[in-house]
Amino acid sequence: MTSRLLPSALRAFSRPALQPKQFARNFQTSMPLLETPSATLPLRKPVGAFRGGFIGFLLGTTLAGAGTYYYILDEYRVSNELLTEDIYALQAAVQRIHNYVGSLEEKVDAVQKKK
Repeated sequence: MTSRLLPSALRAFSRPALQPKQFARNFQTSMPLLETPSATLPLRKPVGAFRGGFIGFLLGTTLAGAGTYYYILDEYRVSNELLTEDIYALQAAVQRIHNYVGSLEEKVDAVQKKK
């Protein structure tokens, strides 16, 4: 029986030299990773939903107000230019009518002097 055990035992010791050894996975970390960092980062206070929402509301309102202000300012400028053009056109029409009426009065005076 020992003759049977001895060759099998020798085969068991000789196998690792012939075949690559299978390594089991090692689930441990190195020492630098296990050490805690000496200087910890300062903890940031989380921004709450109310504070974040309030700041967002103020930012949105400000942007909407600024956009509205510039839109109204542009509309005012355009309407003011149109009104100014209409005033100049009316002034030119009144001046033409005034000149026409003056020429008619001169013609009426000339006709009355001939009589």
